[in-house]
Amino acid sequence: MMKFNYFYQQIAAFFIVILVMLIIMGFSFLQFSKNTTYKHTETQLYGYAQALVTGDLQKNQLDTGQLILKNQEVTLTVFNSKDTMIYPETVKSYKSGISKEDFEKLVKGQRISLTIRQTDFYGNDRQLAIIYLPFFTQDKNIFSGFVAVSSPISGIEATLTALRNNLFTAFLFSSLGAILVSLLFAKYQVNRINRLRTATHNVAVGNFDIDLENNHKDEFDDLAEDFNLMAESLKASQEEIERQENRRRQFMADVAHEMRTPLTTINGLLEGLEHDMIPDNQKKRSLELMHNESKRLIRLVNENLDYEKIRSNQIFLYKQPFNLRETFEMIVEQLSLKASVKKNIVAIDCPSTIEIYADYDRFVQIIVNVTQNAIQFTQGGQIRLLGTMDEKHTVIKISDTGIGIDPKEVESIWERYFKADSSRKNTFYGESGLGLAIVQQLVNLHGATISVESIKGEGTVFTLKFPLEKE
Repeated sequence: MMKFNYFYQQIAAFFIVILVMLIIMGFSFLQFSKNTTYKHTETQLYGYAQALVTGDLQKNQLDTGQLILKNQEVTLTVFNSKDTMIYPETVKSYKSGISKEDFEKLVKGQRISLTIRQTDFYGNDRQLAIIYLPFFTQDKNIFSGFVAVSSPISGIEATLTALRNNLFTAFLFSSLGAILVSLLFAKYQVNRINRLRTATHNVAVGNFDIDLENNHKDEFDDLAEDFNLMAESLKASQEEIERQENRRRQFMADVAHEMRTPLTTINGLLEGLEHDMIPDNQKKRSLELMHNESKRLIRLVNENLDYEKIRSNQIFLYKQPFNLRETFEMIVEQLSLKASVKKNIVAIDCPSTIEIYADYDRFVQIIVNVTQNAIQFTQGGQIRLLGTMDEKHTVIKISDTGIGIDPKEVESIWERYFKADSSRKNTFYGESGLGLAIVQQLVNLHGATISVESIKGEGTVFTLKFPLEKE
């Protein structure tokens, strides 16, 4: 099936609209002109009749008036009260031929508006436009007859014909103009559509760097604005997909890296034991190493499973109020050995009256992870656990005097397997890079917030805000 090009559809639509408007305006103008012409003729004829009646219809005045109006083809006729022609004088008596109803109107002093007759008063075929005006005796105001002033329709029709011809000529030129205007409008609209079509094609092939011009004038501009928003959204989605894909690849590489080291260690020790290559005095140490590495693998798997459960809301929080300082003291005691190995001091600055509303086990997990992270990045320094309250939150600050974090890496510390010091190998404590990622998910589940401020080479401060129980 042959397609009707949208460009030609637009031309046809615009042209038809303009053409219909021209036809409607043309007919309206013709009707108006016709009515105006007849109204003007009627007024003119009434003026002649009124002038005759005012002059008492003297014969010499009638002859003079008829002579003057002869060039205009205007005819003066006078009838008496019995509807008999008395001027011009004729051998045969002629009647006006008006209806009984119209004659009664004249008797009552009413004028008869312009009417069209197909014959004159003598019975000749001649179209006339006639008005009738009654006259009365001056002394007793008795109906004496009426004056009929007529003009041939041919004169009026000639004027209207000339007007129609001029209007038809104007219509032809207007139609040509309408075609030109339709062409320009259609080209303008089609160009705007083609602009959207080209942009759509670019998006379809994966090019999202599109910004259509938007003048905020009409629906096409609204569509362009929506298209720009869609392109931005698709671009952001594409970037997010690529970022997630890169993170997936990095995740697989990191998991492989994290698991390769302990597996290699275990495999090497097993081969050594199998071939009796390890001295007897080192066998116990080898078994301890295999035990530690296997525990590290289990911890790595558990942390990954824990992270996925937290991320997919598969854990249930049992929130309750409990004493914050007592919790801090328990955590510090738990991490004292790790702190002493790094020659760090862990201090608590928290009033004994402060309570926090959270899931106890998950809260301990959050603070342990953040504090352990501070211990790992600090050598011979101080880690401080601060607890305060404001109107709506229990505020916790965990600060250290460690190596700090580069400002460019602050936003990335919440990602799985991210390490601020990529050259650092896994420590005795089995660092996996999942700690802060788990912390962020647990904090979000509590409806709390966590933020970090860090200065490279000076230290880091983590700030956590937990809503109060009433909140």
